[in-house]
Amino acid sequence: MDLSYIINQLGEDRELYFNAIAPPIVQSSNFAFDTVADLRDLLQDEYKGFLYSRGNNPTVDILRQKLAALDGAEDALVFGSGAAAIFVSVLSQVKQGDHVVCVQDPYNWARHILEDLLPRFGVSTTFVDGVYTENFEKAIRPNTRLIYLESPNSFTFELQDIEAITRLARSKGIVTILDNSYCTPLYQQPGRLGVDLCLQSATKFISGHSDTVAGVLTGSREMLRKIFVSEFLSVGSTIAPFSAWLLLRGLRTMEIRLKRSQESTQEICQWLKKQPQVEKVFYPLDPEFPQYELAQKQMKGAAGLVTIQLKATEAAQVERFCNSLKNFLMAVSWGGHESLIFPACAAVPEGGFSADQPKHRMVRIYIGLEEPGFLKADLAQALAQI
Repeated sequence: MDLSYIINQLGEDRELYFNAIAPPIVQSSNFAFDTVADLRDLLQDEYKGFLYSRGNNPTVDILRQKLAALDGAEDALVFGSGAAAIFVSVLSQVKQGDHVVCVQDPYNWARHILEDLLPRFGVSTTFVDGVYTENFEKAIRPNTRLIYLESPNSFTFELQDIEAITRLARSKGIVTILDNSYCTPLYQQPGRLGVDLCLQSATKFISGHSDTVAGVLTGSREMLRKIFVSEFLSVGSTIAPFSAWLLLRGLRTMEIRLKRSQESTQEICQWLKKQPQVEKVFYPLDPEFPQYELAQKQMKGAAGLVTIQLKATEAAQVERFCNSLKNFLMAVSWGGHESLIFPACAAVPEGGFSADQPKHRMVRIYIGLEEPGFLKADLAQALAQI
């Protein structure tokens, strides 16, 4: 299906809402029925219609259609946050006594769910270095039910060989979930590489404006229907119609935003590699990136996240660099119009910094939509403060 059609036409039956160009915000908690038979029908199968906006809503439904098509999937569910999408997807696949294999450095709330919450209900997790496919095979047990991937991850961008791992999982009847927040469906479609359930934080590139929080889960209609009628409705992690409308607006420009961000990032990445204060640059599309060939194989692009490792011997140097930046905002997340930084040492307790820990000297940079020369000038003056 053509990308332009998905973004601009799919699901938008404009004759139903006065031929308005923009889709409507159906700000209603519930929906009325003409007959008892009609109500009974939806009560028995809420998945197929509009009963109560905790389940589905006309504005959300337009978004679901577009997100599923972008991922090459049969259906999509939309959540009030990316963390909710992670929790529901994982919860739907495991029960007491089951085992999960997960990459060693997933999104921190995914790790919290797997490491802290699920053990309370008898579910264990083994974390492995996902760079090497054989690590997954070694970690699989007779009770392994789920492999959780994140490729690339969102700090140092390690990849997993998605096709090899999903082939392994299918041979053993194990479900795979992959967090695709870094790439979005525009630059990677995990379902086409064998992944069963694909999730992403729509807060980031899909929104594109840093003004709403949401998560997405895509997969087969059979799997998502089961999740919808059980975990999705039970957890109630609903996205509001207005937030869904904001995501629809963000989709209109996502392709050109990602392209602009990637072009600027590639230019700034090469510039950063030449700076004496920078020890190392992490970016999947950099030919010197350790997994560059795999990135070329399974990714169409990499957009705007890059991480640098500074030549610093103390926390004060990293903090001076970050505090000196004038045109980068210091914040978590990424994917909006504005450029951001996130220093890893901010997550280290005061006094816990160690120059021998490379990650303590790392700063993740998100390149937004500003002119690259404007951003390089700011980075240059901040690097001079180290």
